Amino acid sequence: MSVIVYNTRSGRDQPAVAADLFDRYFAEIHRYIARRLPADDADDLAAEVFLAALRGGYDPAVGEVRPWLYGIATNLVARHRRTETTRWKALSRAAERDWDGHEDPLLDRVLNRVDAARFTGPLAGALAALKQRDRDVVLLIALGGLSHAEVASALHIPYGTVASRLHRARKHLRSALGALKEDIDG
Repeated sequence: MSVIVYNTRSGRDQPAVAADLFDRYFAEIHRYIARRLPADDADDLAAEVFLAALRGGYDPAVGEVRPWLYGIATNLVARHRRTETTRWKALSRAAERDWDGHEDPLLDRVLNRVDAARFTGPLAGALAALKQRDRDVVLLIALGGLSHAEVASALHIPYGTVASRLHRARKHLRSALGALKEDIDG
């Protein structure tokens, strides 16, 4: 994809530029944020990404537009860091609850049919335990589908730093989820 030069500082082409930028990337950015934060927050933050993008103007020297928008999104998500970490910890605790003794047949069916739900708690707990900078790299790759180079551009870090943060995060996640793997394999 070619680099698109958005010069929003002049204001002359701002409505057309805003519409083009929004049409091309809103759904993708929203999806990324919605996977990290509650839906209500994702709606608001996705809109904030494009407002921030229009206020700041795009500089082609920064690189491609897509990672630049992901960088803005990641920074906005970072402001909600406390909420995000709390959410991962709550999911972890919820998965650990003892559901025996409940009397909801619909809930019984859902719990029996969704075997993958047992992964949610341990994974959420492991993600919550990561350092924010490592979690950002993992989630940009896993949820945003960004390449290492795009993550480097989005977070304004060297390519090698992306690789080392991802390696460290994978090592932590493997360790944290090791008991679950043994349970599955066992």
